[in-house]
Amino acid sequence: MARTKNKAAAARAQQQQQAQRSGDDAPNPVWFKPVMFGFMLIGLAWIIVFYLSQGLLPVAALGSWNILVGFGIAFIGFLMTTRWR
Repeated sequence: MARTKNKAAAARAQQQQQAQRSGDDAPNPVWFKPVMFGFMLIGLAWIIVFYLSQGLLPVAALGSWNILVGFGIAFIGFLMTTRWR
């Protein structure tokens, strides 16, 4: 009898802990990881395209600022890793 009472109490305590979970502890939505890796890969691709095209692509008017744009896009992805659960 005491064992079943302890198991029931433990189950209730576990349910209460799960109910009290804050939004920070909740797992990420399904789209979070693909978007995070997508930003990192798009930023890398931006920089590679800039170097391979010798500055003509992706946006010729930006010139060397294309490197900063590529790193900025990739940096967004890296910032998202701090929120990955």
